[in-house]
Amino acid sequence: MEIKYRLLKIIDTAGLSFLSPVVRLAAGEEPRKQLKDIGRWIVVPVAAMLMFAFLWSVIAPRHKTKSGEVPTPAVVLEAWDGISRFHDNESAKEDGFQLTGDARLAELKKAVERLSKVESLEVEANERLKVVRESADAEQLKVIAPFKKAYDAKSDEYRDFRKENASRLKEAAVALVEEGESERLAYLEDMRSVEVQTESLKMERDALKVALEEAEEQTFPELKEALKASTLLGEEKQFLIKYIDLVGESSREFKLAAARETLQASRKEFLSSGEGDLYKLCGNIIKNEKFADTIGTSQYAKPWTLPKQIVRSLFCVFAGFLLASVIAIPIGILCGLSKTFMAAMTPFIALFKPVSPLVWLPIVMIIVGGFMPDPDNHWLIVALGKVPILKDYKIDPMFLSSAITVALCSLWATLVNTALGVGSIDKDHLNVARVLRLGFFARLFKIIIPTALPLIFAGLRISLGVGWMVLVAAEILSTSEGIGKFVNDMYTNGSAESFAQIFVVVFIVGFIGMVLDRIMVFLQRLVSFDTSPAL
Repeated sequence: MEIKYRLLKIIDTAGLSFLSPVVRLAAGEEPRKQLKDIGRWIVVPVAAMLMFAFLWSVIAPRHKTKSGEVPTPAVVLEAWDGISRFHDNESAKEDGFQLTGDARLAELKKAVERLSKVESLEVEANERLKVVRESADAEQLKVIAPFKKAYDAKSDEYRDFRKENASRLKEAAVALVEEGESERLAYLEDMRSVEVQTESLKMERDALKVALEEAEEQTFPELKEALKASTLLGEEKQFLIKYIDLVGESSREFKLAAARETLQASRKEFLSSGEGDLYKLCGNIIKNEKFADTIGTSQYAKPWTLPKQIVRSLFCVFAGFLLASVIAIPIGILCGLSKTFMAAMTPFIALFKPVSPLVWLPIVMIIVGGFMPDPDNHWLIVALGKVPILKDYKIDPMFLSSAITVALCSLWATLVNTALGVGSIDKDHLNVARVLRLGFFARLFKIIIPTALPLIFAGLRISLGVGWMVLVAAEILSTSEGIGKFVNDMYTNGSAESFAQIFVVVFIVGFIGMVLDRIMVFLQRLVSFDTSPAL
């Protein structure tokens, strides 16, 4: 029983109340009721997600875009695999560049052996692809032949009908000059009838054209699989070629050895030279020393993979969230304690709360740019660049602008909820504090803040969610590195693969937002007595 209640407490604190029936059922507590709750809170949501995935798989291929079909769940999973594979390859290159000694040589040997194997597999895959493609082309010709025949026939019929009737109506119009009103009205009806028939034939022709295009776009699973296998092996081959170069002659160890050898030669020349320009030779030594030091501390220029961009976005959103909290909570407390101060703040809340991040961001960028005309040498950027965790994530004015924009858009929920929480405190509690002659800060930390914590955290939850949404828009507009930059790059690319990768980002952003919300619920349960269900 003790284990059951501990588990229930952990689940409740974490905001995972839907798991409570599972624990209670395992403990034998009211099985019928627990099974009903499991069905309601676990089975039904899972079924809803499966239904969503099914409808997505059915409906998505029917919608065509400039980037191809809307990707299905299977295509999105493949896109995620591609993103992960790219990240893993770049991480392997980074590690390989830094390898030294026997470990480097062993890795180099392993990579060369794998490259030889991949090259032979690629040849086999390309041969199979050629055979499958020829077969698919022949099959496709058989499939589209009837559609093409019908389309060509209808096109000829449409063209001949228009040509014949246009000629006939023109000849009739010449004779119509000497005819009366009734003949002219009959001619008008004839032309209308021809126009209707022409439009009908055109619609039939267009329908056949659509059917022909759909037939031409028909995919063959075997060809798709063969193409995928060939592409994957080609990508691995290119990775291994670059990896072998980075582990071999382009490795830091190899370059450092070459630089030290050059340095040693320049020193020897300087010390042994009897007639040369000693000033120049001494300068060469200093130059080679600097070059060797640079090589010794150099890093692989790893591109911004999606995981790295996610981490940067998280740093940015937490920076903005913390800034918003530092501003909003004190002002909210003052609003809750003083009706006059609340009245003074109300117009600002009403005016600035609805402002879009797309409006705030340009203003913030201009102001931040004004404070940092030379960002590379600004003390704040230099200081942040020296922080071990942040130095690899390009903390620049764009980062600060995005964080400030997040703060400006997300602080209002915390401010308002804090004011409501403080304003709803029972006056008897404050009166007792005055009787006990508690100072302002004693009342603040012992009565006001603890009592208002549930509403403060409710505001913080909303603010963090708003901040996370605002951040993506801010990064897209500012072209700052992060999830928004990744989305913008994929949109600009415009390929079918990039289209699918945007869908991947949708689920990643949603999942991270859910996790951040659960974290806030967990913190709320730890520091307050709020026992309401976490939505």
